[in-house]
Amino acid sequence: MPNIIEITDFEAPELDVYARFTEGQLLNRHEPEKGLFIAESPKVVERALDAGYQPVSFLVERKHAEGEAREILSRCGETPVYTAEYEILRQLTGFPMTRGVLCAMRRPALPSVEQVCAGARRIAVLEDVMNPTNVGAVFRSAAALNMEAVLLTPFCSNPLYRRASRVSMGTVFQIPWTYLGEPSWGWPEPGIEKLHALGFKTVAMALSDRSIRIDDPVLLSEEKLAIVLGTEGDGLALDTIADCDYTVRIPMAHGVDSLNVAAASAVAFWQLGAK
Repeated sequence: MPNIIEITDFEAPELDVYARFTEGQLLNRHEPEKGLFIAESPKVVERALDAGYQPVSFLVERKHAEGEAREILSRCGETPVYTAEYEILRQLTGFPMTRGVLCAMRRPALPSVEQVCAGARRIAVLEDVMNPTNVGAVFRSAAALNMEAVLLTPFCSNPLYRRASRVSMGTVFQIPWTYLGEPSWGWPEPGIEKLHALGFKTVAMALSDRSIRIDDPVLLSEEKLAIVLGTEGDGLALDTIADCDYTVRIPMAHGVDSLNVAAASAVAFWQLGAK
């Protein structure tokens, strides 16, 4: 039976996670075992629950508590469900809520690179992709187009940020992922060495004089591929391109020089994904 609690005090500390905590405070780098994240929209929350993530509380528009969110809330026992009308929730959170449902959840400990890549033939690697919307879009494409895992370099936006998980439609809870080392690691060389040790050939998605077309048959003949995509604007670092086994381009037309990283990921995953 859901534990429905009507909001009467905007300053209640139980609402801090929704109204006053930044993404950095939720992440809680100093005490990661206490870290939280916010899942937004019924579909995203449902996929997180299906993946075993633990809810701490809900913030739900009143009409959805007995409507679209009813089945989700029924799965979560006595987990507190804070509720009010839409305008009150918008005033509290400071942003429009997608379909009137937010859920605070505990962050699990991240798996190792070896665990994430176990059994995988095709994985994606994101280098310093800092826009949460792009991270979410890449995850959605990765899940849909046969990537079996995603690795992120330390300066990437966290996939559990509210916007990233929402844009991904909850696929960040379905596809295995983790970070590839710490900021002090010195990516790219140590990270690429680890990928090689795990049996992956590395593919740098970049325009260069030595790039090959994405439909080159040699790529599909490789047993295991790690597809490396770079940050918005600058793309991959030159050292990363130099260290990868292949440099691969998506042929462009009409004078277009390149695609957004999210769009490029969809093309690359479609062409090179596990068949």
